[in-house]
Amino acid sequence: MAYKDPQTGLLYPQPQEWLAKDWSQGKVADYKAYNFVDGEGVRCSLYVAGCLFACPFCYNRKIQNFNQGIPYDEALEAQILADLAAPYCQGLTLLGGEPMLNTGILLQLCQKLRQRFGGDKDIWAWTGYTWEELMKESPDKLALLDYIDVLVDGRYEHGLRDLRLRFRGSANQRIINVKESLKRNQVILWQDSLKKRSE
Repeated sequence: MAYKDPQTGLLYPQPQEWLAKDWSQGKVADYKAYNFVDGEGVRCSLYVAGCLFACPFCYNRKIQNFNQGIPYDEALEAQILADLAAPYCQGLTLLGGEPMLNTGILLQLCQKLRQRFGGDKDIWAWTGYTWEELMKESPDKLALLDYIDVLVDGRYEHGLRDLRLRFRGSANQRIINVKESLKRNQVILWQDSLKKRSE
């Protein structure tokens, strides 16, 4: 059973305790085409509904409810894929809510993205799970992780909030290069292209 830290109020589930098939209602809270804040470059962002972490002071608290929003359907999927085709669009971002508890929606979308664009479009995702927790998680979560290029991991910790951080709400969260981390079997941090250009 999930453990709640009395000091931070953060939840820590047991491995494979929370499964998408038991929680997801197949809904999305929002979809935003061509934004500049949910990762590097111009992105299409899909906000799935539902999260069990319920971090105190969560930025998207309203969409912790799995019934929030509208059903994910073929029309929305087609719109996302069409929007991604724009040459100036760098990729897709998966947020929420909790993407890892909405794998039924996101696995098929990511598969179609890869079929259509190969590696030309990248996939970013935010999750409350840490990398180490995901390594012990259910096959569907690991399958989704395989499609992701950059992962921001870990719960939002309000006591570690730092507005100077890029793409993170709190200092405990990491921006992970997923492909390299899987290949080397250890966490490899993503290298910011702005930082690379200044070096």
